[in-house]
Amino acid sequence: MPPDTAELTTTLHRPAATTEEYIERVGKLAPMLAAAGEAIDIERELPAPVIAAMVDAGLFRLLMPRSLGGAELLPAHYVPIIEALARIDASTGWCVNQNSGCSMTAAYLASEVARDIFGGPRGILAWGPGPGEARVAPGGYRVTAKWAFASGSHHATWLGCHVPVIEADGKPRCNSDGSPVVRTMLFPKSATEFTDIWHTIGLRGTGSDQYAVKDLFVPEGYSVNVLSRKDIPAREPALLYRFSSLSMYAAGFAGVALGIGRGMLDSFIELARDKIPRGARVTMRNNNVIQSQAAQAHAKLSSARRWLLGSLEDITAAVAERGHISIEERMTIRLAATFCIHQSVEVVDMLYEAAGSGAIFNINPFERRFRDIHSVAQQLQGRQQHFEIVGAHILGLETDTSWL
Repeated sequence: MPPDTAELTTTLHRPAATTEEYIERVGKLAPMLAAAGEAIDIERELPAPVIAAMVDAGLFRLLMPRSLGGAELLPAHYVPIIEALARIDASTGWCVNQNSGCSMTAAYLASEVARDIFGGPRGILAWGPGPGEARVAPGGYRVTAKWAFASGSHHATWLGCHVPVIEADGKPRCNSDGSPVVRTMLFPKSATEFTDIWHTIGLRGTGSDQYAVKDLFVPEGYSVNVLSRKDIPAREPALLYRFSSLSMYAAGFAGVALGIGRGMLDSFIELARDKIPRGARVTMRNNNVIQSQAAQAHAKLSSARRWLLGSLEDITAAVAERGHISIEERMTIRLAATFCIHQSVEVVDMLYEAAGSGAIFNINPFERRFRDIHSVAQQLQGRQQHFEIVGAHILGLETDTSWL
């Protein structure tokens, strides 16, 4: 029996871990993650020992089908794990969420293809946006494109890209409604060329560099219609795959933001206990303004979190009964996720300012979280436009559903 197959067979016979057990595993990794924080930020990637430990803990298989040894966690059971990781290190939480969303692709692939990509313990997929095309060829496609922002690509073993399909005669392939057909192409990372572009203010450890392929042949079986915004049935029957990866990305990145916010509050409470500001006679925590700010931070994070997780629980129950997710439910996930991100930004900004001049020094835990949360908010997931889209829907107007 090949090593990868043996590993998969062993994994399949393990009982499924619970959210609490995964969070306990994160807790055991916490000292390593915290100690690696500065290196993650400087080296702009997750260190190999950290990746190895997370692979061993099953943290890249949270949304993968059970048939591949994954956890197949439902949304409200998944988000707290991402939050727990980001509470320690934002880039780690971001990468695990990105790679986990990509791994949902396994549910749409033929079993032998899914096993080729994800069957081994280091079967990790990453992808990002960018222009390109997949030209139809005998048995598959010839792909030429360049993409950026492939979070987690440094430790991934496979990469993907979402590109429009071009017929052999040069004409775009279209859906019945006239929209272009977009398929996700999957290929080994070794087939790509990377360009080092990820020099950013925050989320530095995600290593979201640019990568490109030129005239790369991708077999038909290694392409999938997963981000077309159409209701494509998955090969896997599990309830999780009634949700799109778009919704799971939204919820998971909201978990990243909540983790950053909660980590900031943890550090602020510790600071307030001991710091006596210049000109003051007592520690910060004895100041009534500081007390009010700590309470507001806790309320903002807790209420946003409760709404997100409660909505995910309610929606999951409805989807289980109905068999599919509705547009209203997808709107709710997007709105709750975006709200979490913006509430977390408010918390981090308030506590950063309250922490005083010490917050600007690298030695303290505040400046990195400040940079990280603003990088989260600048990404697609934190767009103010999401509020407009959901607001238009609430007001009975037709609106863009591309990112639901």
